[in-house]
Amino acid sequence: MLKRFFSYYKPYMPTFILDMSCALGNSIIGITYPIITRLMLNDLIPNRKFDQIIIYGVILLAAYIVKMIMKYCVDYYGHMVGTNMQADMRRELFRKLEQLPFSFFDNNETGKIMSRITSDLQEISELAHHGPEMVVMSVFSILFSMIYLSRINLRLSLIIFSCSPFLLLITFAVRRKHIMSSRAARKSLARINSDVNSSVSGIRITKAFNNSDRELQKFETGNKEFVDAKKGQYFTMALQHALTIFVTDIFNVVCLISGGIFLYNGLITFGDYSSFIVSISFFTSPILQLVQWMEQFNDGVTGFERFIEIIDLPVEEDRESARYYKKLNGDIRFENVCFAYGEDDDSKEVLNDVSFTVPKGKTVALVGPSGGGKTTICHLLPKFYHAESGTISINGIDIEDIKMESLRENIGIVQQDVFLFSGSFYDNIAYGRKDATMAQVIKAAKKANIYDYVMSLPDGFDSEIGERGVKLSGGQKQRLSIARVFLKNPPILILDEATSSLDNTTEALIQEALNSLRKGRTTIIVAHRLSTIRNADEILVVSNGKIVEQGDHEKLMKKRGGIYRKLYNSQFADTEGRLDHSLMMS
Repeated sequence: MLKRFFSYYKPYMPTFILDMSCALGNSIIGITYPIITRLMLNDLIPNRKFDQIIIYGVILLAAYIVKMIMKYCVDYYGHMVGTNMQADMRRELFRKLEQLPFSFFDNNETGKIMSRITSDLQEISELAHHGPEMVVMSVFSILFSMIYLSRINLRLSLIIFSCSPFLLLITFAVRRKHIMSSRAARKSLARINSDVNSSVSGIRITKAFNNSDRELQKFETGNKEFVDAKKGQYFTMALQHALTIFVTDIFNVVCLISGGIFLYNGLITFGDYSSFIVSISFFTSPILQLVQWMEQFNDGVTGFERFIEIIDLPVEEDRESARYYKKLNGDIRFENVCFAYGEDDDSKEVLNDVSFTVPKGKTVALVGPSGGGKTTICHLLPKFYHAESGTISINGIDIEDIKMESLRENIGIVQQDVFLFSGSFYDNIAYGRKDATMAQVIKAAKKANIYDYVMSLPDGFDSEIGERGVKLSGGQKQRLSIARVFLKNPPILILDEATSSLDNTTEALIQEALNSLRKGRTTIIVAHRLSTIRNADEILVVSNGKIVEQGDHEKLMKKRGGIYRKLYNSQFADTEGRLDHSLMMS
């Protein structure tokens, strides 16, 4: 895993080498102070060499100026290396998310995914910046200080060095617990992000049902988990820091007592003893930095593990035999198609042995009870999911032998659950075609019956629609999404409750436009309002994953006891009932 992590340094190797060189330079310059201190105590001050005292003082000042410049390079360029690596990883992660199948998003909440893109990558960035330079500075500082202390007095140095293993034992003793608590904290933070994302997105529903207390309770559950997880993480961190500081304080006690005994017995001079006491911090400080680095290392490794969990997931892939087809407008054929969501034994079968044909240029409507499998059929055609058995073909070509890019370019989809992007009307309509001109966008808006509304706004097509179209009504959102498909102008249409959010007047206008758009195109319509699909070439009644009835409107209405007839009569009766009620009220 470390090899994989260091591969992200490759594009920034010159800057990284500069950063490491400056870090090493800082370590070298850091040891000059105790060296000059010892020289002054043992020679320059006792022998009253005033000129040399000034010279070495100037040398030390110059060294600190160089150290300042190097410290600037370490902080600036080191952070930029970490930031650039973070940006590369975020780009790679985002690209990966765009390539993952729908099933991944079915099982992972948006807030948890966002946590990996933000907080996890931030921890990785900190490790990428501080990790190598801290190791270089600390390791070389320890080596330089060990050599220097040994030259002052080897026996006293060996006594001090013998205390070092206790720091390593403390670090490794609590490391595993710290990693576990760090992972728990990340998971709980991801849950908080998910809860906040859900609550903010649904704030209007929350207020409509006066359920602010319930949302707060849900949030507090995750918040408490986060506090508990952080409690464990900070416990191990505090324990490690307290024990580490205690051991380094013991260093000073041992140094003071041992040095005092050595001085009493004439085994060390007063100047060397003073220099040794002054210099002991240059040995203990980098050890403390390494211990602190282990905490950062644990957090960064945990974040990197979560990062590569997603990076290593299998992406949507075409068969090797798949080809690109510019135009796909022939017969759509489902043959003995079976499908179930999930891959375990408890997964529920949604489609069972479904077979039907949509001839070129014809319209087939899918109706039936909710949850029967209508939308799933629509998801299988553009390969959002893959059939477990059976075949789906267009122009007689198995869709598994058609590249996804080619397949989806030829299919236009308008769904009941409209998703709009933050931005302007123009941005959202032009999303349907990369090279669209303003004239084409205007034409599509007119066909979707949203042009007049857009032009009534002060900024016209540059008007912002808000997050997910929050500034628009349900009907306006639906018409905007329909305009996107008008602009795309695909040979195959999937209309999944495309007019469900429209009022009667607007629905009639849109239905007329959709009827015009469907001419010469192969169309699949999912509808609950059966009045909108009476003129379909064929109607399929889907129930419990099977096609139970098939035929045009007239044929299905003649079938006594048929599901379609019952559904149609039920809707017609509901309409008449509402009409009679409104007349009575008036």
